[in-house]
Amino acid sequence: MNPSRRHFLKTAAALSMTGGAGFALDLARFNAFAAQTGGYRALVCVFLFGGMDCHDTVIPYDTANYNQYADIRSSLFDRYDDLDGGSTRARDRLLPMALANAADFGGREFALPPELGPLHELMDDGACSVVSNVGPLVVPVTREQFRNRSAPLPPRLFSHNDQQSVWMASQPEGARFGWGGRLADVMLAANANSDSTFTVVSTSGNQVFLSGQLAGQFEVGSNGPAVIRGIDNNSYLSSDALPALYEAHLRAENESLANILQRDYVNAVGRSIDANRTLSESFDAPAPFATVFPESRLGQQLQVVARVIAQRAVLGVSRQIFFVGIGGFDSHSGQANAIPARHAEIASSMRAFYDATTEMGVSNDVTAFTASDFGRTLTVNRDGTDHGWGAHHLVVGGGLAGNRMHGGFPQPVLGHDQDAGNGRLVPTTAVDQYAATFGRWFGLNDTELDDALPGLSNFTTRDIGLFTGVAV
Repeated sequence: MNPSRRHFLKTAAALSMTGGAGFALDLARFNAFAAQTGGYRALVCVFLFGGMDCHDTVIPYDTANYNQYADIRSSLFDRYDDLDGGSTRARDRLLPMALANAADFGGREFALPPELGPLHELMDDGACSVVSNVGPLVVPVTREQFRNRSAPLPPRLFSHNDQQSVWMASQPEGARFGWGGRLADVMLAANANSDSTFTVVSTSGNQVFLSGQLAGQFEVGSNGPAVIRGIDNNSYLSSDALPALYEAHLRAENESLANILQRDYVNAVGRSIDANRTLSESFDAPAPFATVFPESRLGQQLQVVARVIAQRAVLGVSRQIFFVGIGGFDSHSGQANAIPARHAEIASSMRAFYDATTEMGVSNDVTAFTASDFGRTLTVNRDGTDHGWGAHHLVVGGGLAGNRMHGGFPQPVLGHDQDAGNGRLVPTTAVDQYAATFGRWFGLNDTELDDALPGLSNFTTRDIGLFTGVAV
């Protein structure tokens, strides 16, 4: 292994601040370069900030279970009844899922709300699946163990900021490395990308999910790469000469810098200028797909991701991880008025993204998945729900063994073995298992997965079987 000086400095700094412990990867193992780096693979994390109500997303459909569910949520159902056009949670308006593994659920049936119709269509096409009751776990836990605190639990449960961080990085707010960044680290160490700059890309600000020891996230806006107005826009400084002079100043072209920190800072500024220009130039050309993305925030973020993926050869990448995100899911009140619109945004945006990857011929090589702070309670507080734990999530991609429900789906009743109280679900699938499934598809072997996901060894199942052609 012959890492660049930048990688060495970044890694050394990270290790010095953690004492080499915690979630620092075993860099010595990277010399094996065992990761599978052929072809192209991309993961896209769609984070739903606020805690999406999983009980309002995947709904019991067989008559007995639907009636139990509707009874527990009767006051919320009343609010849906009051909507213009009537309730979209009435059983005859739901979209039943004809699951390929329906036999695994003993006659129980499930449905999606009509606002998720575009993803329901993808399920029928085998390009979408549900992973039920996913959440942060240290070890497998039951309701009694949770109530008695007789098993180790994730830190600061039910706290928004902390659980967002625990989902992304297995530690509460203040964590330094996320599992997306750690998966990317393995690929960078294996020389999967000729240029590391665009390995991890965020359209939703700086996120710990993408932070690695080697991987440094590149941020783009919903309209594409940032423009440094002072050097890339002559009209901004009202001069044809000043932009070049300003750029020379930022790059310290006429200075001799003896201080190593000054040199590193100037080099970082120069790389940022070059990277933005490289990406900006690629965005000047017409998009290589005709798919029209929705004008929503999520739609525009995913359109940018599709544009970046289209330039993968120019950018010198064969492995990429993206982060996009929207808010509006903290539905303590007014849920019937808010969540249907959020569902529609998710479905239309993720469907457009899938269609664009199909046009580009990479739908089998790109997987998008949802994540969120936590699920919510099955019980309601009149017209809203409270913070939960486990949640059901959606995965979209052409490489899936699709139209399936993965994981245990608890009964819509209170007091069962996975009920932490008020219908908060104690997860049956750990985030580590969810992440490991994506990591194996991404190209990591078992040793590399253990390095990237230190908690994975506490769980027997390392791959929940989302993909075709991937050994479980």
